[in-house]
Amino acid sequence: METVLISGANRGIGLEFVKQYLACGYHVSACCRDPEKAESLQALACGELQVLPLDVADTRSIEQLPDLLAGRAISLFINNAGIYGERQSLEQVDEQEWLKVFRVNTIAPLLLTRALLPLMDRQAPGKLVYLSSKMGSIEDNSGGGIYIYRSSKTALNQVIKSLSIDLASEGLLFAALHPGWVQTDMGGPSADINTFTSVRGMQAVIESLDVSGSGGFYNYDGSLIPW
Repeated sequence: METVLISGANRGIGLEFVKQYLACGYHVSACCRDPEKAESLQALACGELQVLPLDVADTRSIEQLPDLLAGRAISLFINNAGIYGERQSLEQVDEQEWLKVFRVNTIAPLLLTRALLPLMDRQAPGKLVYLSSKMGSIEDNSGGGIYIYRSSKTALNQVIKSLSIDLASEGLLFAALHPGWVQTDMGGPSADINTFTSVRGMQAVIESLDVSGSGGFYNYDGSLIPW
């Protein structure tokens, strides 16, 4: 049975990933900061769901994660954890807020990847995908502003591209995924699509990911997004 590891799995898109991969017959290792308070996640309790503590803003928590997995091989890693941040305008941008968002959105994904590499299945091949955002596309930026969130996702895209090059010889595939404008706490109730539609689309993108497409930046519908 293949295993998928999902960060930020206690709500929204992450929780929907858990539901859909369980339905597809995967073993799911679902990570969140406080499993005891993750009621929606705990409600899915079954033999193939493992709920693990992970605070992506805490380096020690990241480093301890492989031990909690007890050697289980990972076929798919979904880096879903992320934050939007506050005070995003030119007039309000705050250095500490910027550093906090970069820590979660850009630095943590790389540290998590490095920690999990020994457990990644090289034969499947192993896939590592990261929820980015179209707001990280420089070419698509026609609205300006939102300096902190935009820059954190642009930097994440660069991290993903470099990983796809550095680890190409190890049989691992990488992708940046834009989930769409989704009806979540971050996206709001007026967003275009619900979590089911977003995750179903991203699942199809993940399934079709191959060597030729590794390192790409994809919309949830499979279309390429310009850098």
